[in-house]
Amino acid sequence: MNNLNQAPNVEVPSLASCAMLVELKISQWTARKKDNAASKELTYNKNAAKRAATVNKSLCDCEELTAIKKFTAAVRQTHYSSTVPWSDSGLRLLSTANYFDYNKDMTGLQQEFDKLVEAFTTKYEWIRVGEQARMGDLWCESDYPTAAQVADKFALRINYIGVPEAGDLRVDLPADQFDAVKQHYQKFYADQVEGIANDVYKRVHTVVSAISERLSEPTDDDYVNKRGFKSFKSSLVTNALDLLPIMSKCNITGDSKIEAMRTKLEDALRGVTYESLSHNHAQRVSTKKAADDILANLPSLDF
Repeated sequence: MNNLNQAPNVEVPSLASCAMLVELKISQWTARKKDNAASKELTYNKNAAKRAATVNKSLCDCEELTAIKKFTAAVRQTHYSSTVPWSDSGLRLLSTANYFDYNKDMTGLQQEFDKLVEAFTTKYEWIRVGEQARMGDLWCESDYPTAAQVADKFALRINYIGVPEAGDLRVDLPADQFDAVKQHYQKFYADQVEGIANDVYKRVHTVVSAISERLSEPTDDDYVNKRGFKSFKSSLVTNALDLLPIMSKCNITGDSKIEAMRTKLEDALRGVTYESLSHNHAQRVSTKKAADDILANLPSLDF
């Protein structure tokens, strides 16, 4: 593989036929509310200036709501792992080749989200009444919306949008202004395409650099386990294995360098497990060498 010490010069392809934009919108009841009276009382009792501290009440502490919050974090992680950034607005790019699997996974997650919300809202009135004892003097009935209002605060939506072509601008502007707008979008388009590859490279760097660091020979300042090498968790291997399909899914432009890097990482991980790395010194050495080779061939992207 050619060394990639410099950021690659990306030839801008058309993305409209091989990718789409996807927008994930999740809303949920935070069950938090600022208490102005308690905030004022706190600062007064502590001889502090106004607005030096605020009291934010946690209105609800129950397993059902906690389950929803944890689940939405997992949904976002699934979304991020299958897509790459497109714009600051939250739109992300999804390859058409990965659409079926992504849509199947997200549809299943959407259905599970609805079940969790139903489980919470069904018990909400009982939960709300029970919170009065926990909240003590901070209790205020008007802090709590009705069950119907709470249900409306939860939503999980996925929107698919076509990718506009770099030269496809339909705006009514004078010729000189039109050309300026077109050039601006073409630059944005090219920058986003380059960013697709860079996003994958950064993911590789995070995972592979951890392998290189944990499998390196310990120094006098390092903590070592009873076998005399740096300790590491099983996630060192599972994170790398999980990265392989992500590199394929997120290689939207079909970058040959990314695919070559994915193949090299796959070869390096063949037969590697947490247990084998923990007992086989030769395997640790060879796996670290492969990780170092991959890192050496990553472009310079100010990691």
